[in-house]
Amino acid sequence: MALSIGIVGLPNVGKSTLFNALTKDQNAVAANYPFCTIEPNKAIVAVPDRRLEQLSDIVNPQRIQHAIVEFTDIAGLVKGASKGEGLGNQFLSHIRETSAIVHVVRCFEDDAVVHVEGSVDPLRDMDVINTELILADIQTLENRILRLDKQAKGDRRVQPLLDTAGRLLDHLNTGAPANLFEGRESEAFTELTKETRLISLKPVIYAANVDEKGLGKDNEHVSAVRKFAKDNNAEAVKICAKIEEEMAGLSDEERHEFLDSLGQSESGLDLIIRHGYHALGLISYFTAGVKEVRAWTIECGWKAPKAAAVIHDDFERGFIRAEVMAFDDFIEARGEAGARSAGKLRTEGREYVVSNGDVMHFLFNV
Repeated sequence: MALSIGIVGLPNVGKSTLFNALTKDQNAVAANYPFCTIEPNKAIVAVPDRRLEQLSDIVNPQRIQHAIVEFTDIAGLVKGASKGEGLGNQFLSHIRETSAIVHVVRCFEDDAVVHVEGSVDPLRDMDVINTELILADIQTLENRILRLDKQAKGDRRVQPLLDTAGRLLDHLNTGAPANLFEGRESEAFTELTKETRLISLKPVIYAANVDEKGLGKDNEHVSAVRKFAKDNNAEAVKICAKIEEEMAGLSDEERHEFLDSLGQSESGLDLIIRHGYHALGLISYFTAGVKEVRAWTIECGWKAPKAAAVIHDDFERGFIRAEVMAFDDFIEARGEAGARSAGKLRTEGREYVVSNGDVMHFLFNV
């Protein structure tokens, strides 16, 4: 499974610049005018994880395979997008296909860079985008309610869905997103949203885009974004998309040196990916052999057979047991043989809940 993230925001706030940095290539057109991106650009990006390098130093595999993230650069939304303004309906459909959203917000002043609203105001900008996402969800839900109302007349079992849809519609009409709806833990809500795929239900990471001067202490714009994110059960990171793009062609060693010179321990892109994993409740486990050291993405709480299925369905169907080593134990023992000798290799059955960083080997019947 892969994490799928859509990059959204008003036109000309740095989305395509950020996308160029993510892909380490000039795949997306970055220009100082609205709607320079029309069709969504997509890219597969490796998830940075230093643990893979540590494993590889011990195992010395033929190749290293990182977990991956699919990023989609979606054209800038504007006020009225939910009613088709600026090709809004088309852009909103692209967002609906993603698992999470990175909402890029401009948090720097520069007269040379046009702002579609004429001034820099993160709270206003976020409200414009969030309102359009909620309005799109209202339209989707109203259409679903019409169909449910007809079905409920002949099938009483549909009534819980219809009741939940009505309460959710009332909630959305207050201007609040679906991910703050109090009834989202119910079975009816789960069934309802499985079909509707509401955009405002998706986890959001607000990326406060600053200039180089803003990488130090948070300016007032960044502080406003962080507070808004905290109040709305969302994640927030500070990035400088322009600097991230400039680092794109550097080697890992050069990137670390450059970040050190800026007083940063981690790039903004790495933060976005890490926060994306956290927002979606994802973790990684590892397989480590001479042919390949690889990270596998699963949901937190998955048991061993389901985790094995991301390698191949046969692993789940024929699951016998899993041999498991904690990452730190594997590193300390300098590999599987050392972990086994030290009694750090465990045999786990079908009920074992996989932990982040587990190094695993599955035994199964074909």
